[in-house]
Amino acid sequence: MEQILIRNLPAGTKAALKARAEQHRRSVEAEAREILSGALEREPLTLVDLLSTDEGAEIDFEPDGLGLTARTPEL
Repeated sequence: MEQILIRNLPAGTKAALKARAEQHRRSVEAEAREILSGALEREPLTLVDLLSTDEGAEIDFEPDGLGLTARTPEL
């Protein structure tokens, strides 16, 4: 299982996430996972997207697990 730590959230973000989690009867962590998963499902990543990230970004290349689609890069 992968993990992520998010620092420097805007004021009130954690409280809003906690309130939303309570509404859905989930933990804050489960609610954050649901939000991230939902957002990423709406706009699938492509290999071009991964390769165009900021220099020095850490990318775990697991093509079978990424559900990548092909598209022509914008040059």
